[in-house]
Amino acid sequence: MKSTKNDAARLNPDGGGAMAASFRDPAGTLFSSGGRIFRIVNAQGTADLDAFLGSAAGRGLLESGSVAGTRMLGEGERQELLGDPGVQSLFDAVRGEMVVEHERIVFPSFPYEWPPEMLHAAGVHTLDLAQALLPDGLGLKDATPYNVLFRGPDPVFIDVLSFERRVAGDATWLPYAQFVRTFTLPLLANKYYGLALDQVLFARRDGLEPEEVYRWAGPLERLRPPFLSLVSLPAWLGRRQRQASAGIYQRKPLANAEKAAFILSTLLHGLRRTMEKLKPAAGRKSAWSDYMASNNNYSAEHHAAKKEFVAGALAEFHPKRVLDVGCNDGFFSALAARAGAGVVAIDYDPVMAGEVWLNASGEGLDILPLVVNLTRPTPGMGWRNRECASFLDRARGGFDAVLMLAVIHHMLVTERVPLAEIVDLAAELTTDLLVIEFIAPEDSMFQRLTRGREELHRGLTIAVFESCCRRRFDVVRSQHLEGSARWLYLMRIRGD
Repeated sequence: MKSTKNDAARLNPDGGGAMAASFRDPAGTLFSSGGRIFRIVNAQGTADLDAFLGSAAGRGLLESGSVAGTRMLGEGERQELLGDPGVQSLFDAVRGEMVVEHERIVFPSFPYEWPPEMLHAAGVHTLDLAQALLPDGLGLKDATPYNVLFRGPDPVFIDVLSFERRVAGDATWLPYAQFVRTFTLPLLANKYYGLALDQVLFARRDGLEPEEVYRWAGPLERLRPPFLSLVSLPAWLGRRQRQASAGIYQRKPLANAEKAAFILSTLLHGLRRTMEKLKPAAGRKSAWSDYMASNNNYSAEHHAAKKEFVAGALAEFHPKRVLDVGCNDGFFSALAARAGAGVVAIDYDPVMAGEVWLNASGEGLDILPLVVNLTRPTPGMGWRNRECASFLDRARGGFDAVLMLAVIHHMLVTERVPLAEIVDLAAELTTDLLVIEFIAPEDSMFQRLTRGREELHRGLTIAVFESCCRRRFDVVRSQHLEGSARWLYLMRIRGD
């Protein structure tokens, strides 16, 4: 039995036997079996889950895909599942009463891998759910981005044990402070101080405290919105309430249930307005924003030839899962998605990843953009480094095609990763195809990266590149981009 710890990590089954999950949730636990995702629910969670599944709001959220697909197993299915001794042991350990099956989200991701546009979308999605539940007397127990995954560019709420029956007349939203710490303050820090989400959330699972941001803000900034309401007032009040902080989180039911619902709805609308103010600005630029247009190594003819080469590979082999490494503006990610593939597009520039998400969301393309540097990929995080799986653990063997276009010279020169290591990693990631671009040392961009240390790469020739790749791949075809020092290759992983 392999233990993992949160829903985002757990919705990535390995297709093997049952595995234990989430020790954090007292109401139940997740496990995978045969590539399917199941959740055992105990007495502490069954009434709330029944209420959600039986409500009009719950049915609507499930039908729309806003909440991960969930169905209760019949008695026969449950007994068949419990025939696995490992599952039975887990069921007994958590004192299970109910088993449900969840939709499998193909590629789980974590908040510290998202561009700010995606964290903003996840926050708005969480508020949408909280608002939709109110008419049915339901609410959310917690509000953390770890309860959200992305199905392509679309946020989907995955933790059905976060739903609860609200006490009539209760006007409090207990997850308010958690929402502020994990959504609004990281977005504020990104918007006003340029802090990337990995800098904020990688080492802070529970986000930022108002007191932290208060120390960063200047005297006048502390008095201006949104700092005054999100940062300064909580910091000032926190000093006074530390001695009696327990009372802050006590439910305070009102006699008038309608009034309480109105107060709660007003609070959620207020958070929505705050989120709108913290929405990442459109048209943000970075050093890589105009790379494709400004790169003098690519003429319009070169770009057209490259597009035709990649499109030909997609049309011939029809890959279903594609990883685009160093995706930049997502041009080739979109090409793959329009050809019918589900795409994970990675780039270490959050501005570019945000642009890819905006375009994919607007066009409805199955593209999941992530801020990941493949030379320094996200490690395993959390308790015992297994709570959130590393990027490579999630990605290995998960794609039938990998695109590595205009990227390996950055890995070779900037990160000093040997060519053989790059090829070996590509072979771990794909189960079939590799579309890769070789850029020779005489290329002007290559020379710009070497900064006078060309001698380190003088031995890197087209023959050396092909020989290295043939250890792991068979070359299907190649094409020289005329008038450049660049070659395109379509390869298939060797069967031996």
